[in-house]
Amino acid sequence: MPLLIMGFFVLQLDRGNIGNALTDFFLQDVGITQNQFNVGQQLLSLGIVLLEIPSNLILYRTGPTVWIGCQILAWGLVATFQAFQKGLASFLITRLLLGFCESGFIPAGLFTITRWYKRDETSKRFSWFFIGNMSAGACSGLIAYGILHMRGVCGLAGWQWLFLLEGILTILAGLIFLTLFPSSPSSPISLLHRRYFTPRESLILHRRVILDDPTKGEPRRHVSLSELKHTLSNWRLLPHILLTICGLAPSALFMAYAPSLVVSFGFDRLRANAMTSIGAWILLVTNIAWGMISDRIGKRGPMVTLGLLLFWGATLGNRLLIESKNPNLRFAFITLGIVFSSNWHPVNGSWMALNTDTSGERSITMAVLIMSANTSGIVGSQIFQQEDRPLYRTGWTIIIALATFALIMSVVANVQYRVLNRRGKTKQDGAKFSL
Repeated sequence: MPLLIMGFFVLQLDRGNIGNALTDFFLQDVGITQNQFNVGQQLLSLGIVLLEIPSNLILYRTGPTVWIGCQILAWGLVATFQAFQKGLASFLITRLLLGFCESGFIPAGLFTITRWYKRDETSKRFSWFFIGNMSAGACSGLIAYGILHMRGVCGLAGWQWLFLLEGILTILAGLIFLTLFPSSPSSPISLLHRRYFTPRESLILHRRVILDDPTKGEPRRHVSLSELKHTLSNWRLLPHILLTICGLAPSALFMAYAPSLVVSFGFDRLRANAMTSIGAWILLVTNIAWGMISDRIGKRGPMVTLGLLLFWGATLGNRLLIESKNPNLRFAFITLGIVFSSNWHPVNGSWMALNTDTSGERSITMAVLIMSANTSGIVGSQIFQQEDRPLYRTGWTIIIALATFALIMSVVANVQYRVLNRRGKTKQDGAKFSL
């Protein structure tokens, strides 16, 4: 778990530091407009979406150690050298390349967790995995606050130092992952031949998971065509996909624009980077709480709906306050929006994983989930338009509409499983659908 969390941490640093760069004259230095910046953010998400399923198919064949480790190294190199981009073409190519290299990491991590833990342990572990993402969001503003003060050192801008230093950190993380991550529960040995558990402990680790879910004992190293077809034609995934796209689109927006929004309220541009980390730190707590409560009560659907309801309330407050002259009140509601922007997302992933039939379907389902999450980035990147500045009336109205639809889809997802269980429908193993 610590190694997977570390990988997610550096992924989010490299994906999200562009929002901090905006406060250091990034657009002017590179020579692009706000709308062109939005297109670049869309290309990042598009690159991830295009290669998500192929990446997971490779993972299933090669195993997590080599594939995930090489991915971290690849995007670390792109993240480092993006410090030297200049002009629209290099900006767009860099964002697309970063998306290609990052594609597959999150579903690979989620699938790997399902291989190590029992079904009633996955929600909490999924939430801990996303701590990597959210702690990076919490730290990025504070890190940027320090690094952006380096503007002028060796003739480089602050945002260039930000990309360089965080990219180098990612490369180091990739090397650590490659050398230390254990191959599987039945053979927990790293590439350096370090054994983490005794043979007896390895047997217990493997057996407890197989007794809980026999499909995890399948020896195949590929996903069958029938599993791929069954997953992609599974109508029960549709509400999950829609609530993920609509619910996370505003979250993608906050990641890129939260520091700039806080600056527009009247706060100092460097201080704004540190201020936006407050909501991200609280999000860490709500994220873990949602996962632990879900595993404790044995129900994921109600917790997904509750999270989206609280997020809907925060976005409504932000829309109503766009003309407020009280900067502290506006900052408070932006913070609330960040706090409840994605704490329900890992629980939704666990819910989807629990309702799959085979290990192969679980792998593809996790890829579909993260494809949906990155599609939300394509949607969210275009919500705030240059001509809608500075209040973004249209943008906040769109956010309310997206949050409302996501909330409705979460209710639909809850209802569909309850109806199926009442009608006696079951999964292939005869178990009821998880609520």
